[in-house]
Amino acid sequence: MKYSYDYPRPTVTVDAIITKIILTEILLIQRKNEPFKNFWALPGGFVEMNESLEEAVAREVLEETNLQIIEFQQFKTFGDVNRDPRGRTITVVFYSHINETLIPKAGDDAENCKWFEISDLPKLAFDHEKIINEYIMIIKNLMKVLINKNFSVCP
Repeated sequence: MKYSYDYPRPTVTVDAIITKIILTEILLIQRKNEPFKNFWALPGGFVEMNESLEEAVAREVLEETNLQIIEFQQFKTFGDVNRDPRGRTITVVFYSHINETLIPKAGDDAENCKWFEISDLPKLAFDHEKIINEYIMIIKNLMKVLINKNFSVCP
């Protein structure tokens, strides 16, 4: 049975933060299409009706970077009202740390893709700068806690 709703519904996307294990570089794609054509962005895209969020992020990363990454962890959901000029869009962000030197190859709606130093990012599409900054802040705070915890333990 088909359902009909009297109220508008948001769209759901997924985005992927892929970093090298030492958290010095992050993989970005250059958008081929509007909005934000030619801007750099996290790999990601719209969730299809027949897939889970985890399947969607793996598919989008494969389509846009030709990298087959199996392990993703959910980071956070971002849903600012005006984060996407195409309309009300909520994104679920995943992350993966890889310890190999993988060579991405742009595909689908990515014009280009490459590794960027986290300390030297280009201008980013959507709210991806905010997403990356929040992720880095959480990772740095976690590292501080772990380091302090290890130093305060007496043998």
